[in-house]
Parts: sequence; C-alpha cells; structure tokens
Amino acid sequence: MNKVYKIILGSFFAIFLIVVLSCYLTVSINAKGKVFDNVQNIPYNEVGLLLGTSPVTPSGEHNYYFDERIVAAAALYHHGKIKTIIASGGDYSNKGGCNELIAMRDSLMKLGVPDSVVSLDYRGTRTLQSIVEVKDLGNITIISQKYHNERAIYLAEHYGLRAVAYNAAMPDIIKKRVWNISREFLARVKLFIDLVTGESVKG
Repeated sequence: MNKVYKIILGSFFAIFLIVVLSCYLTVSINAKGKVFDNVQNIPYNEVGLLLGTSPVTPSGEHNYYFDERIVAAAALYHHGKIKTIIASGGDYSNKGGCNELIAMRDSLMKLGVPDSVVSLDYRGTRTLQSIVEVKDLGNITIISQKYHNERAIYLAEHYGLRAVAYNAAMPDIIKKRVWNISREFLARVKLFIDLVTGESVKG
C-alpha cells in the first residue's frame, strides 16, 4: 500500500510540474516578438497601460520595481511611443498600504510627464482586470517587467487587444527577483484557470 501511495503521489507531482511548465512556456512563446527592451524599437500605440505596484513593499521596504516601471512609462512618453498613460492599480491606503495610482501619477510628473495625459483606473487591482478595463481600445502598449508583460499580453490577446509591451528593467536584487519569477509560474497557471472559469466576467 505504501508503494502504491508513493506511485500515485509521484504521478500527481509529475502531472503538476507538466501543467505548470506548459502554462509558463505557452505564455512566454506567445509573447515572442511582442515585448521590447529598446524604446527605439517598440511600435507606436496611442495608449500605454502602466500596470500598478506599490512604491513600498509589504515589509515596508522601498520597491524598486515601482521605480523602474515609472522610468519605463516616462521613457515611452518622451520618445513619442505613446500619447497617454492609463495607470492601473488600487487604493490600499485604508488597509495600511498606499494609493498606488496617486503614487504612480506623482512619480510620472516628477519625470516630466504632464498630469493631463495620465488617467487612473482604480478597478485594475489584478492584471486580469487591468486588461479587461481597456479591452475596447483595440491597441495597447503594456508597461511592466518582462515576466509580467508576457502574461499581460496573453490576456490582452484573449480579449481581442493587439498588444505590445515595453520591459521595465529588473532591479538588481537577487532575492526579490527569484521570488517574483518563481511566483510567476503559479500566476500563469492561475491565468488559465481564470480564463476557463470566466473570472473576469464574475469580477
């Protein structure tokens, strides 16, 4: 019985790994040629979708991922690659956090992006909802780190958007980088679960 149990457990683990890797690779392969590191090479879209994150981590540390996304969005604007920016995120100030969107707007303004070209989407508390909120625009440029951009592009195309993405730099913090990329494996599994169950419709 113990041997049978080990075989069953091993089989479930193998299937789980296959599912996780399949989801991850499907999203990555789909994004080929649609994510850009060089601002000169990315095609023009009128609207840039800046995916939100807090300037402060849950542990109270400075979030350098936030900084890099702001720099990336400002670079696209100043190089004429986008005309307007939708900052998408949430207001967690009543939960001990911060208002992500005000922080993003103010940080963009410090880099010379006019307040008039930045709109705030408070419904974008998840990547899925951020995409659903702009699905009628037709074309979009997504702004986040590469691993996040790849997932957002898959979602965008699912909802009929023609999307490209500009990769914000990855901060040189090894521990944080490993954590975010590791978490992305499960986030991509959740992506497919949401699409199958129609989670965006429920939201």
